[in-house]
Amino acid sequence: MNRIYFDHNATTPVLPEVFEAMVPFLKDQWGNPSSIHWAGRGTKKAVEDGREKVCALLNCTPPELIFTSSGTEGDNHAIKGLVYARRDKGNHIITTRVEHPAVLNTCKHLAKEGFEVTYLDVDNDGLIDLEALKKAITPKTILITVMFANNETGVLFPIEEIGAIARERGVAFHTDAVQAAGKYPIDLQKLPVDLLTISGHKLYAPKGVGALYARRGVRLAPLIHGGHHERNRRGGTENVAGIAGMGVAAEIAARDMVKETAHLTTLRDRIEAGFKARVEHIKVNGHPEKRLANTSNISFEFVEGESLLLNLDMKGIAASSGSACTSGSLEPSHVLIAMGLSHEMSHGSVRFSLGKSNTVEEIDYLLEIMPPIVERMRSMSPLYAGAK
Repeated sequence: MNRIYFDHNATTPVLPEVFEAMVPFLKDQWGNPSSIHWAGRGTKKAVEDGREKVCALLNCTPPELIFTSSGTEGDNHAIKGLVYARRDKGNHIITTRVEHPAVLNTCKHLAKEGFEVTYLDVDNDGLIDLEALKKAITPKTILITVMFANNETGVLFPIEEIGAIARERGVAFHTDAVQAAGKYPIDLQKLPVDLLTISGHKLYAPKGVGALYARRGVRLAPLIHGGHHERNRRGGTENVAGIAGMGVAAEIAARDMVKETAHLTTLRDRIEAGFKARVEHIKVNGHPEKRLANTSNISFEFVEGESLLLNLDMKGIAASSGSACTSGSLEPSHVLIAMGLSHEMSHGSVRFSLGKSNTVEEIDYLLEIMPPIVERMRSMSPLYAGAK
């Protein structure tokens, strides 16, 4: 049976070059990077080399980059660290209804501590209204946090415009760029962003390592208290192997981004054109142009998404109904609901997120086996019988 992976927004496989870069720090070079003796000097160099490579991908400086354990930690540190540090200046946070749970649940937690949170709506394409953002800002607003690219639909937000609005009004701006880093150009020397989060396992590095960019001069309260690590901003001995791997992954992403974008766009468009030609009653979710090259979110009316995924799995195809962090929930996608889809259409959605190893042949296999599955499932629906 074919085994095909279309769930790269959930996680990516570790590249061979990344694995090889990690091995020395899991075997012979095991020293603590904070140690000043011979066992620590090599691992300290590995951490700083990894930092420079990640900074090169983002075009920022090494002192501005804090290594973390994940994108979720980075989001928590950015949001909590910023609002705790600026609590004397206000208590208002602005975000959107389509953020990752790492942001939404952090904001919900802060609301219990007395912070006010405004959740901006999105339109049917998944984009926010910049005029609504401007109107939401008050004298008490201290932080705007809006994701760079949506994990479920791939929709790209107007980060430069949002940052300009925030800067003009003297408000800090954080963006969760976990899905965008390595797939879309990010230049922090040009973008008016104060805080930015990325995660290693979304760009072919291992799980358990991420990074938070904090622009020079931005004050953050620590999230994790401990030793002097990461310039006293994040206590805990660094994940040396993970950082070394993330550095190599960032280097490869920067090198291959243009080529990979062209490749993935071709595959994504082939999926969508193929389904439109073969299956009725479907909807591609998200802005047709302002989205990541690798992501296609499609609603299949009159079917249940989880059952569809199980049928695909039996054919060797791994896909998703949305965020891996909410896959255990029976609730419909909060992203698709916010975009105006009905509960039924949201429940019938499948996310295909593509990666380096995917091929035209794999897309054609998907287009061959999925329409009969959809038709068989629809044949059991009385609603579909009435729509034919």
